[in-house]
Amino acid sequence: MAIGVFDSGVGGLTVHHRLVERFPDADFIYLADQANAPYGGRPGEEIVELTKAGCVRLFDQGCDLVVLACNTASAIALRRLQQTWLPGYRRETGRKVNVLGIIVPTIEAATGMPWEHEAERRGDKVEKLDILGVFATAGTVSSRVYEIEIDKRRQDVAVFSEPCPDLVPLIEGGAGPVELAKAVEAHVATLSKRIGRTPDRAILGCTHYEIIADIFRAALPPGTPLIHQPQSTADALARYLERHPDYVAGASGKRRFLTTGQPGPQNGLVQTFWGGPLSFEAA
Repeated sequence: MAIGVFDSGVGGLTVHHRLVERFPDADFIYLADQANAPYGGRPGEEIVELTKAGCVRLFDQGCDLVVLACNTASAIALRRLQQTWLPGYRRETGRKVNVLGIIVPTIEAATGMPWEHEAERRGDKVEKLDILGVFATAGTVSSRVYEIEIDKRRQDVAVFSEPCPDLVPLIEGGAGPVELAKAVEAHVATLSKRIGRTPDRAILGCTHYEIIADIFRAALPPGTPLIHQPQSTADALARYLERHPDYVAGASGKRRFLTTGQPGPQNGLVQTFWGGPLSFEAA
């Protein structure tokens, strides 16, 4: 089998890259739904259907395990698919397939707590709040998944989210550093104004944003810690595979890159991040 990695576009390559580093012998198939990107402004039901279709494509390609390297899909579609669609799909196909997301490992990294942990509500006064900024798509922000799930685990962490609907189209379109820096600086300024100061830490809550992490670092105060989703996702997948040895990730080191959009070479911004030429096949 291979491990599938799914995103609406090229942002999931940041997760894919780290997974390949962590599991160099495993087989990976990456699918970018560029024909329908970005997902952030789409209705919830549409995001669920598009995500399901992407998973089916990867299952059809031989993947038994799919990682949703997309915050919007993870926030809006993942639980629905796991609870209402996957059980029937498994029965119909006789295959033990599964779909994992990236929000759970990100929240574990942000809180330092396992997903199963929930804080006791004792009414103790919080002496010092840790202000956590989340930069994400409009869909992820509207789900309030980070606010809700982090509050369950850490009462001393206050989450403020900033929707950045312009960033994914800019990154997918290969925008230059000046244009990207202007957009990121505006979002950091907007969030900081709403909080009353800059955040203590930040989550880049869209995998596309990892491609321009250096621009976020420059826009935030020096030394502001960034919580990196690719690393936390790789760590979580390693733990998952240890607990489920029946999922075999392949051993040939095969890599395939598929797109529902225009096949061929990706833009210069993506290739600079990737470290060389990168071409997608038609899905």
